[in-house]
Amino acid sequence: MARCAIIKELRRQYPVRVLCRVLRVSRSGYHAWVTRHASQRTKAKERLKIAVQAAHHRTRGTYGAVRLQKELASDGFAASLGTVKRVRRELGLVCVQQKRRFRVATTDSRHTLPVAPNLLAQAFSVECPDEVWTADITYVPTQEGWLYVAAIKDLFAGEIVGRSFGERMTTDLVVRALEQAVTTRRPSRGLIHHSDRGSQYCSYQYQGLLRSYGLRVSMSRKGNCYDNAPVESFWGTLKTELVHHRRYQTRLEAAREISEYIDVFYNRQRRQARLGYLSPATFTQQFRQQQRAA
Repeated sequence: MARCAIIKELRRQYPVRVLCRVLRVSRSGYHAWVTRHASQRTKAKERLKIAVQAAHHRTRGTYGAVRLQKELASDGFAASLGTVKRVRRELGLVCVQQKRRFRVATTDSRHTLPVAPNLLAQAFSVECPDEVWTADITYVPTQEGWLYVAAIKDLFAGEIVGRSFGERMTTDLVVRALEQAVTTRRPSRGLIHHSDRGSQYCSYQYQGLLRSYGLRVSMSRKGNCYDNAPVESFWGTLKTELVHHRRYQTRLEAAREISEYIDVFYNRQRRQARLGYLSPATFTQQFRQQQRAA
């Protein structure tokens, strides 16, 4: 009742008996209204609010309304996209925003080391896991100085299959990422390994490892960042959702948090539209299960 709601709103300023008399509501009727259980619709709305808030925090504030709707559905909360948007507005929930930062060059192609042809040729769609890997290096600022991060991404589902951290952009940095990827995935011979023309990837040590593992070498054209767009896209996501919102005191602190983001959230939890709103690890697992059942 509207009049009961008015009384409830004003009861701290005026006596309830006076408000009831002025608004012509019996005191017994008002108290019955106050103590009446919430409707099922009201209860459902409150449960949805709690679920939306929990999903928002669980997904680290990185989901828009569409992906949040998918996350809620997996939790058993069916809600229209409009409802999810409205509840987010009511709760004041917004996605993390992009913050621009100083850019450091991570590719030094001014060397005389052998360069491989571009076998990938921007054909980023693949049919199965461990068919094409793309590799690259980025940097993260800390109070101790730059932390360099090397990563290897499987093009099939976008899963990060190898990563390593270091104080300098050395060949050892990319070697450790490659060894982790090979140890974890054990790919078949013939997998295409694509990178830029950086001296780390062109080094005799790294090229020797690629040949020993039976991997085919592919490199971007000089100065063409689009040739390695998938892993560049991952760096953008990592920095938008995590790095640009942190102030790391030490390299170790940054490495630990980035490792957790990659291994726990990005690979296993973060839903991607192109994967039918599954995480990379789940999408790959389902594909392998279907292959075994076929």
